[in-house]
Order: sequence, then structure tokens, then C-alpha cells
Amino acid sequence: MNQDAMKKAAAEAALEYVESGMIVGIGTGSTANHFIDLLAGIKGKLDGTVASSITSEERLKSHGIPVMDLNSVGQLSLYVDGADESTKFLHLIKGGGGALTREKIVAGASDKFVCIADDSKLVDVLGKFPLPIEVIPMAQSLIARQIVALGGNPVLREGFVTDNGNIILDVHGLKIMNPVEMEEQINQWPGVVTVGIFAHRPADILILAGESGVQTYT
Repeated sequence: MNQDAMKKAAAEAALEYVESGMIVGIGTGSTANHFIDLLAGIKGKLDGTVASSITSEERLKSHGIPVMDLNSVGQLSLYVDGADESTKFLHLIKGGGGALTREKIVAGASDKFVCIADDSKLVDVLGKFPLPIEVIPMAQSLIARQIVALGGNPVLREGFVTDNGNIILDVHGLKIMNPVEMEEQINQWPGVVTVGIFAHRPADILILAGESGVQTYT
């Protein structure tokens, strides 16, 4: 099974959490795209969706799946999204696709967060995948200096602007031993919109697909 087939298998396993009449939060990225495509087959069950990015919104609409504004729907029953890294404690790094802030908002508004990925994303310690931080442009060099003081190497994501009009610094070389603490610390820096550590609001369920099939962690 290649990596893309694994992503699809994880997305397929997440369909069982979709119940009739739900408004489902939808993530961003290659694994979330598989989930969107599979959701098209059961779209009649849904009352609607909330998308975490313009890209996902467009993909949902191309399937004829209604997309709603989070402010008008309130609390969501379910959020399904991928991750760039996860530990067995379901702490995540997200933001490889640049939608980390909206993903964090939708996750925060959801009762259940189901994370789908291939099993290469499971790690003992977060940080091998460069940690994305969405930053207001004026604060770029201020935040970069604070990252260096933490022991990280910040790299501007060239030619990329988030859906919120901001920049992303990808931080290399961090070993994130205490994700909750680091998430709190970085989020308090003036100019940070959000950091791509999902530990305060981790996944509730992690579905990982590999050569030997699909495994679920809670």
C-alpha cells in the first residue's frame, strides 16, 4: 500500500463517525482531501460542513456539499483533519498546508476531533517536522529572534500568504518535550497568530493507516 492509499484508508475509517444531520468540520491537506472526496458519497446525510480553508471550501463545493459559516452554526459535533506529526498522546503538529489558525478554530469549536493520517506521522517526540507559526508580518524578525532563543531555526515560508493575510515561519530543529507548555509559551508572544502545536486541544481519536491496516488510538 503506498502512502496515498494509506491516507485514503484512514479517511475511509473516519466516515463511521459521521452521523445523519451533522454539520462536520473539515480540515485541509492531502488526507483531508480524501475525506472530502469520500464524503461526497454520503452528502445526503449531512446538514452541512464548515471548512478550515478556502481550498477545502472550494473542494467541498465542487462536490455539491454545502459549506456554512462557523459563526452561524455554533458548536460542531465532529471535526476531521490530518496531521503532520502525532504522538501517542494525540498531541499534534499541524500547519504544513498553512491553515493552522483556522484548523485550530474549527477544532476548538468541535465536540470530537478525529485525526486521520498514515502511520509515518506517529513519532515519540514532536519537532522533526518543521513547526509552523502563523505570524503578523510586522512581527517577523521579533518572533524569529525569540525562536532562536528557544533553540529553533526559523525559516520564512517563501511566497506563501495564509488565508488570513499573514506569513508562516517554519521552525526547524526543535525537540518539543512538553507540547502543552510550548504551545502556551509561543502563543503568548505578541505578533503570533497561532502556533501549529495542537496539545491544549489534541485529537480525541487518531486513525493511522499502515501496511498492516488501520489502527485507532484514543
